[in-house]
Amino acid sequence: MIATSLSLVISMAVPATAVAVPPPPPNPSDSELSAGRTEAKAKAGKVGELTNQLAKAEARLMELQAEVEAKMEDANKALVDLETAEELAAKAKADAEAAKRESDSAGQSIENARKQLDEFAAGSYKQGTTVGSMSAYMGAKSPEDLLARAQLLNAVSGSELDALESMERARTVKANKDSLARAALDEATKRQAEAEQAKRNADAATATAQQAQRDQAGKSQELEAARADYERQLNEAQAKVGGLENQRKRYQDWLAAKQREDAANAAAAQASAPAGPRPAVNRPPTGNAVRIVIDRALSQLGVQYAWGGGNGKGPTRGIRDGGVADSFGDYNKVGFDCSGLMIYAFAGVGIRLPHYSGYQAAAGRRVPLNQMAPGDMLFWATRGRIHHVAMYIGNGQMVEAPYSGSRVRIAPVRYGGIVPYATRLL
Repeated sequence: MIATSLSLVISMAVPATAVAVPPPPPNPSDSELSAGRTEAKAKAGKVGELTNQLAKAEARLMELQAEVEAKMEDANKALVDLETAEELAAKAKADAEAAKRESDSAGQSIENARKQLDEFAAGSYKQGTTVGSMSAYMGAKSPEDLLARAQLLNAVSGSELDALESMERARTVKANKDSLARAALDEATKRQAEAEQAKRNADAATATAQQAQRDQAGKSQELEAARADYERQLNEAQAKVGGLENQRKRYQDWLAAKQREDAANAAAAQASAPAGPRPAVNRPPTGNAVRIVIDRALSQLGVQYAWGGGNGKGPTRGIRDGGVADSFGDYNKVGFDCSGLMIYAFAGVGIRLPHYSGYQAAAGRRVPLNQMAPGDMLFWATRGRIHHVAMYIGNGQMVEAPYSGSRVRIAPVRYGGIVPYATRLL
């Protein structure tokens, strides 16, 4: 078309000179054009179908990601409960051992006192008196001395009996303590066993959830590959149709030029007249904050996902999460997670955001989803807990860093699990 227009302009610039129309270009048939358009339409339909399947698969993947995060929290709770139960069991065991030692010691003291009492009683029996050995009275020098010795022996025998009774009471108390300590130990051991089982159950549930997420991620990758292949085929088909349509257009331009040949030659004298104004080129306005933010996010398309990665200057190395992200090696990758991508995008207009999607949701004005505009942040939650953020870029599309094993990309807005408002900062 440009070559044709240029030839017309040149011909009009040369007065009284006949315009030579070039030979006709190829003219594809209507059937060729129809077949090309049908093929392109079929490919486009397949791309749309795969896009819809991929959106559903990734919505399920997000649900599984939320389930994994919830199971990980359950496992963390079980671990804390287990540590508490182990501490209680250890304390109960120590108390039981201490109570047993005290009981054993009390028993030994009682045995010693009983032995001394038995010896005292045996001596009294041999002497034929309940007071004590008659030898204790021998050698008394006066009735007062004899009375003092009798009182002393009575005091000794009474103290022995009192000591024995006191020690019996002490042994009973210690035995009760020993029984209570053992009961506490049995209860603590039971709680520890229950906590260990809860931890095993939580770990198994986490592993199952992680495996389900990995399986779903594999399905999503297969769909993504299939869609990419059909998009390539669609581009080829559209290029083929475009080429045929361009050929038809060039032919129609040639035909129109041929029909205007006589009129162009007759008007050669007026070729010096200035040509009409060129159409203005529409350029996006500069300095637009929304455009800057979106462009910064789109500039990172293809950058790999790294949990905990990203800041205002760009992608950074990820961090460990003790679960799914670690299994993908995110701590060894340089990239973005969902909230890290938002930090980088809005840093371009001087807005600082925290590295947590839940706080980002409260960082600006909330607007209903039906009023969302390009540059707004969208959020997803499970049981009221926000766990993902993306940026709306218009036409039902968003840019996001979706999950471990993926890359920053453009995707259709997913409405499953979406929070019923967008957050607007600009």
